Amino acid sequence: MSFLRSIYFKPRVFYALTALIFLFLLGFVLPWVFPVARVVFFGLIVFLLLDGILLYAPKNALFARRELPDRLSNGDDNPVQIFLENRYTLPIRLTILDELPVQFQKRDAAFNATLQPGERQTLRYDLRPTRRGEYQFGTINLFAESPLGLIQRRYRFSQDKTVAVYPSYLQMRQYELMAHANRLNELGVKRVRRIGTSREFEQIRPYSQGDDVRTINWRATARRSDAAGPGLMVNAFQDEKSQAIYCLIDKGRVMKMPFGGLSLLDYAINATLVLSNIALLKQDKAGVVTFAETIGQWLPADRRSGQLQRILNLLYRQKTRYPDTDYEALYLHLKTHLRQRSLLLLFTNFETVTGLRRQLTHFRRLAKDHLLIVVFFENTELRALLDGPAPTTEAIYLKTIAEKYFYEKQQMVRELAQYGIQALLTPPEKLTVNALNKYLEMKARGLI
Repeated sequence: MSFLRSIYFKPRVFYALTALIFLFLLGFVLPWVFPVARVVFFGLIVFLLLDGILLYAPKNALFARRELPDRLSNGDDNPVQIFLENRYTLPIRLTILDELPVQFQKRDAAFNATLQPGERQTLRYDLRPTRRGEYQFGTINLFAESPLGLIQRRYRFSQDKTVAVYPSYLQMRQYELMAHANRLNELGVKRVRRIGTSREFEQIRPYSQGDDVRTINWRATARRSDAAGPGLMVNAFQDEKSQAIYCLIDKGRVMKMPFGGLSLLDYAINATLVLSNIALLKQDKAGVVTFAETIGQWLPADRRSGQLQRILNLLYRQKTRYPDTDYEALYLHLKTHLRQRSLLLLFTNFETVTGLRRQLTHFRRLAKDHLLIVVFFENTELRALLDGPAPTTEAIYLKTIAEKYFYEKQQMVRELAQYGIQALLTPPEKLTVNALNKYLEMKARGLI
């Protein structure tokens, strides 16, 4: 029975059978067709048997193995590899069906390959998850056919594996590498002119692309040119350290809205991970607070070893909730637990000025003791509607409504500025770089 379940006839076999039936029927009218039909029939049987022998005589003639990371990065392209080996003594055409987790909703993840005798080959493809959680990978199915191409033999390789999808650690590593190389500007991070004298001399080091030419140490450059060859040397300064940076993440229903496959909550989580990592690299203390109708998780700001892993594990478990967000509970919690002046980046969303005004009292209280930045989102779909044409009356009405909502978002920024509260209105896909720019700007201006 296992043999029967592993054999599949190619469509050309059924086409041949259909032609044979037609020939046999035609033989009732033209008797000379009967011998031709019998020859074709027995020839088909012989070729089918020969194809079956070629495919089924060798044992363990194919091998396949899937390799993927121990964890996947949410919202990023994650590489997956399938290693194939042909142990037949003849070339084999393969159709590979990889059983992907149900979250991807892909029923047609099929790949084709041709392997020569003894050849090994690696297939590579990318998966982009859009939800955190556990993903179950299933079996690798190989459908092999010989050069005759009449039947296929199915091979099944059990590769069941559960992989956790974490917040975007690939994006975090990208920003980390660019920060070490002093090349964050290539990712859109702006260079901010330093204001004030909160920086102290740290060391003299070789010039890197993007360094301020005003920091060139000409005496050290001259000494280096005499001793070790030409090369500019610059004075390196360090920022004030151990400043507390908190990311406050709203888990209410306003953060469930999807853009580009990811929810606003996931955009906020990915940005929090990158921002926390950069803050730790700058010797600041990073912490996280999640909240909805009540306070969720609370991780005090710290810069000890393992803090980034604790932040990652906390963010992995977060889910949106449906009750209204209670900002008063957030204020009371921070009032009780935060004694040091801190930078608070509040990731939330408002669609109307009225909704913002209901929370202004709590924002003003927080802004008295801390540097508060309210981060909320620009609706990119409304922006696309505003930029497009309006050829019909209905389109004109829709565009007018979109302009109203767009104007209200701008009004929210002005409303917060009236009370001295920093605001960041950003498209979801640019949240990480814009939030990082805001953090670096606050440090450069010495406002924390």
